[in-house]
Amino acid sequence: MKIRKHASWMCGLASAVLLILPGTNAFADTSTPVTCKDGTTSPHGGRGSCSGHGGIDKAATAAAAGGSSSGGAAAGGAAPASTPAAKPAPTPPAAAPTPPPAPPATTRTSKAPPASQAAAPGGGPGMVWVNSASKVYHCPSDRWYGKTKAGEYMTEADAKAKGNRADHSKPCS
Repeated sequence: MKIRKHASWMCGLASAVLLILPGTNAFADTSTPVTCKDGTTSPHGGRGSCSGHGGIDKAATAAAAGGSSSGGAAAGGAAPASTPAAKPAPTPPAAAPTPPPAPPATTRTSKAPPASQAAAPGGGPGMVWVNSASKVYHCPSDRWYGKTKAGEYMTEADAKAKGNRADHSKPCS
């Protein structure tokens, strides 16, 4: 029983020593600015710093830091005494930040019908497609118009009279 207690205590002590020792990179240096893959920079490195910009560009960040992958400084935060002070990398000319890519134009989150599924024959002006399983009717501009497994074409007035509702509560007319 005593050996088990001592073993867990020694394991915890060894872990603490490894975290404290200089020269170990237990935690990433988050005080160094990093370059994102889209060319923008983030003032703090670390997890999630370029999450909306395609991730961290490790090659550009390493080149800007003077070629070292640890940011040019030891874990203690100061440059080693035996090496000369590194010159800061020249900053690239300021460019207008690029806006992030626009999200897709679709506003609905339901999955799209298979590409091989064609609209059911029939329909036409003034007709809606009523999904008989869900009791929802779809307008001609809707992507589900005539493409659900079971349904039929009818006028919007007939669809409402039979107790069906509009898709996303948006009537066609």
